[in-house]
Amino acid sequence: MKSSNLLLVLTAAVAAVTVLCTPVSALAEVLHEGKSISIPADQIGFGATGVKTDIGELYAGPAFGNLTTGKHGTFIKMPAHFVSDPHIHTEDYFAVVIEGVGANGPVGGKDIALPKGSYWFQRGEEPHVTKCLSDTDCLFFLVQPGKFDYLPAK
Repeated sequence: MKSSNLLLVLTAAVAAVTVLCTPVSALAEVLHEGKSISIPADQIGFGATGVKTDIGELYAGPAFGNLTTGKHGTFIKMPAHFVSDPHIHTEDYFAVVIEGVGANGPVGGKDIALPKGSYWFQRGEEPHVTKCLSDTDCLFFLVQPGKFDYLPAK
């Protein structure tokens, strides 16, 4: 067996043993983080984020967690034609486009249009620009393992 294949098999075996040896109560803590909820779109409470340009401001609506303190899932409303300043976030995040056409990429990079249903991953500490390319406002849903920060890129 090639050493790379052996390494893959050993890694998979270690992962399987780790899961099998983890007490069920510990798995429950990891897998179940609160009660089940449903929030109709018109009941999501949006608030100002303080992130502004001359086009307007970003607004955030919580789904779970708290974006100012830790792990969270948050809806972000972005005005039509909004272009963020180059910035970073401390933590990675994952985002899905719910409405409009967005773009997210490296500073100075070519825009990749992300229509409704599109996804992006943003690595923490990496300078980038986020945009709403559409003539209508954009709505994104993002999940982040830590608090949301918006720091100017250096």
